[in-house]
Amino acid sequence: MKKTIITVVGKDSVGIIAKVCTYLAENNINILDISQTIVQGYFNMMMIVDANQAKNGPHVISEELAKLGEEIGVKIRAQHEDIFNVMHRI
Repeated sequence: MKKTIITVVGKDSVGIIAKVCTYLAENNINILDISQTIVQGYFNMMMIVDANQAKNGPHVISEELAKLGEEIGVKIRAQHEDIFNVMHRI
């Protein structure tokens, strides 16, 4: 299974989860696991998704989510699980 890690960070506002999840649903991307917190007005969400049936490839998904993040005032990053693991290895 091709897993992708999506992180969303920024100032909290109404609709962040809804807009990200709508994008995922419209692109046939399944959420496998999700965690989100709000700390003193700052929103942080991490999702593990299955992009095997996605309409677009990983580069397009990453670019479109980054653009969506700009539109809603947060930073969204999507990375293949292997890349995420290498970048966060100690």
